Amino acid sequence: MPNRAARGSFLRMTKALPHVSPRDLAVQPLARAETIPSSWYTDPAFHALERDAIFARTWQFVTHASRVANAGEHVVATVADNPVIVVRGKDRVLRAFYNVCRHRGGPLALEDGCAKALQCKYHGWTYLLDGSLRGVPAFDRVELFDKKDYGLTPVRLAEWQGLVFVNLDERPEPIAQLTKGIDERLTPGELPSLGFYRRLDYAVACNWKVYVDNYMEAYHVPHVHPELFTLYDFQSYQTEAHDSWTVQYSPLDSGKTGYGGGNGRGNGAGMAWYFCIFPAFMLNIMPGRLQTNRVIPLAADRCLVRFEYYYADLGSDAARARADQDIAFSDRVQHEDIAICEHVQKGLGSRAYDRGRLSVKFEEGVYRFQVMLKAAYRRALRGRRGRARGASRA
Repeated sequence: MPNRAARGSFLRMTKALPHVSPRDLAVQPLARAETIPSSWYTDPAFHALERDAIFARTWQFVTHASRVANAGEHVVATVADNPVIVVRGKDRVLRAFYNVCRHRGGPLALEDGCAKALQCKYHGWTYLLDGSLRGVPAFDRVELFDKKDYGLTPVRLAEWQGLVFVNLDERPEPIAQLTKGIDERLTPGELPSLGFYRRLDYAVACNWKVYVDNYMEAYHVPHVHPELFTLYDFQSYQTEAHDSWTVQYSPLDSGKTGYGGGNGRGNGAGMAWYFCIFPAFMLNIMPGRLQTNRVIPLAADRCLVRFEYYYADLGSDAARARADQDIAFSDRVQHEDIAICEHVQKGLGSRAYDRGRLSVKFEEGVYRFQVMLKAAYRRALRGRRGRARGASRA
């Protein structure tokens, strides 16, 4: 018989598992597929599952490398409810750590900035930029204490196309595997060369998956975004789905957007490209402009959407005015998306709805995202049930 502690752990883990039936996890062809159940958007148990099984085990965007180009420059983020800091060392190496002091859990940085060293805001423990502990105030009488044992806890870091990602998993898949096939769509060297201009955060009263579903299709654009609808050739709008990412693309009306031209490859030639890398990172690319969107789950019915804007030309008043105009238009579209997503969240929680169907023509991206989600659920539930069985036999 298992001891009391092991059995208690087993019961807690079993209770924490959300109910997912084989039907929920089954994958049907798009033409016959149903959407995922409404409970996946509303039940808090799924929020906890996704935090640990998806967001803590996948590459999460933090910043553009240009924002941490110099020694001491750092950016803070939250990944799967864990505080993280990315910092450039004096040796020019870019590193990531948990933004947590090894003394009593205080923060090393409260906001993005630049510093010669990282000092805990709670009790003043000081760390070098490589994460090693340097200063420990009033610790001279503490026995059996070696500063070498209390350096910052590292986090896996990777750079791709000038973008910086972190992964809390100890053995993450290479980021090249996640982004395989995207590079061929991009103009070589363009994204790394862009300059940061502005960041905007939006608090949205919906589950993060509602926001991603909405991003994945243009089906709603004529009804929700009448101004945006006039800028694209929706007869030529295309969606492609791959193993870990999707892309939507369309020719632009350069006379209306100011984003015409280009070099005829990748994101040039007056094309708009919308990439979504699983689980919730978006790249909105037009010639000379990148808009990144990171969707951060906060609760079953709340998320934060962080937009960052990067441009090739910010050197003149006219260029900055153009960027401001672009951001103002994007902000209007974003508020339209927020309004409809918040209505959808209420509808998903109603008695009237559980599952729906998908348009083969317009919702392939939604379908592919939900297939990826089901695969992540299957992996997580198998692993957690296996650990629970092991605990029950202890």
